[in-house]
Formats: sequence, C-alpha cells, structure tokens
Amino acid sequence: QVQLAESGGGLVQAGESLRLSCTASGSIFSFDRMGWYRQAPGKQREFVATITRGGGTNYADSVKGRFTISRDIAKNMVYLNMSRLKPEDTAIYYCNAHQVYGNNDYWGQGTQVTVSS
Repeated sequence: QVQLAESGGGLVQAGESLRLSCTASGSIFSFDRMGWYRQAPGKQREFVATITRGGGTNYADSVKGRFTISRDIAKNMVYLNMSRLKPEDTAIYYCNAHQVYGNNDYWGQGTQVTVSS
C-alpha cells in the first residue's frame, strides 16, 4: 500500500506563490497518473492537475497558466508550483496516485492552502 504525504501549504497573500510537494513511499513510476486535487470548505473535491507516467500534463481551466505540475522520479516526488494565487484557490490540496489496472486511487492527508485578499 503506497503512502502519500503532502507538504508546503500555508497562508499567503493574493498574487504570491507556493510550491506543494508530495512524497510517495514507493516508486511513482508504478502509477499511471499522479495528480493534485483540492477541496474548499463546503465544496466537493475537484481536479487541479495531473501528470501521466509518460509525462503528459493536464490542468483545470481555473489554474491553467498559473499552476505547474512536475515530478522527480528518482526522489518519488510530485510538485505543484502555484503562482498568482487567488483567494478562490483556498482549499485543502490532496496528492493522488492512480492505477488504471484495478482502478486504484491513493490519497495523501492533504495540506491547507489559504490565500488572503
């Protein structure tokens, strides 16, 4: 069972940047896709960004051009670089690892990002 641990959240002002990190207990290359999702108070968890085993990336429209997902396979880490943050980006951010075979999803415990106006 893989374990994911997020870090890097915090309180920032609008327009500032943050980098989130996700450390996996095993090889991230074993997963078809790694990603970031977020959940704001009173809302459902939503997709933010994913990166496939082949390196392809996908972003939610709301973060396109501001957020960048990347990875370090050797370190088993996935990152989310967030710039030009907005108050509406405030949420708990979760790291996800997905395996197509068996449709397995693994989640971290989340890290809080708060953007003040």
